[in-house]
Amino acid sequence: MSKRADVSTKKLISLAPDNWVRWVTKIPDVIAGEILSSEFQWISRESDVLVRATSLEYGEFLVLNELQLRYQSQMPRRMRAYSALAEEKYNLPTYPVLINILKTTNEPIPTSFESNIAGLRSLQDYRVINLWEVDVNIVLEQPLPSLLPFVPILRGGENESIIREALRILRADEQLNQLETVLAFFATFVLESALVQEIMRWDMAVLRESPWYQEILREGEARGEARGEARGEERGRREELFSGIELALEIKFGNAGSELMPNISQISDLQRLKAIQQAIKTVNTIEELQQLL
Repeated sequence: MSKRADVSTKKLISLAPDNWVRWVTKIPDVIAGEILSSEFQWISRESDVLVRATSLEYGEFLVLNELQLRYQSQMPRRMRAYSALAEEKYNLPTYPVLINILKTTNEPIPTSFESNIAGLRSLQDYRVINLWEVDVNIVLEQPLPSLLPFVPILRGGENESIIREALRILRADEQLNQLETVLAFFATFVLESALVQEIMRWDMAVLRESPWYQEILREGEARGEARGEARGEERGRREELFSGIELALEIKFGNAGSELMPNISQISDLQRLKAIQQAIKTVNTIEELQQLL
């Protein structure tokens, strides 16, 4: 039976808030307080979590946590806006952190926003944490339960035995065991689905309960639906499949995956496109997918 789980950013951080804020800020004596509302009039996002924190050196301040499935080019401007709105609402200095989950680019990710108009500058620094650069041993050796579901995509976490160990830890704690749906989802990026199913010992349909899976699905469907309205039902369905395939390739293989789209876009058969979309979930390398093409 599928398990529904609260895997919001707020839930993840609340598992061990002190350890979380120490990890993201690198301030050893910081202590987490309450998790505050991050709803700013016209802006409301679940991936946006504010934590009131205190340290001897810096006093009371806010830790703004922005968790992104994939980095987007508008994030520097967004981090500037969120930081300013948080400071205005709570009258406290803000330590903003952008956490990127999946690697989609080899280019350096900006750690600040800066603009200059007629000599007037706007500047906002923020810390960037890319999960694919985080050593998996940090999560397993230190009490950072918030990162356990992301073990498969951490540096060194693609090993089957490590994923099994992460699952064991999750299942041993009643507060953590609902997070195995997220662990399973990210495990499919590094292991074959059949192996993930064997490790988890439940129907892989449970992955559809993952909010990350749903986010990817919604983005692909939204792109296709928008194009389909103007191009007719069959053509719209084809465009929808193209969009879903393109997004899945980008997430799983980065730029190298996107380079396959010119060839895939020449395919008109809907059944073949559906087969390609399903194959992306199971192949381990881009070479395996190229053979199918």
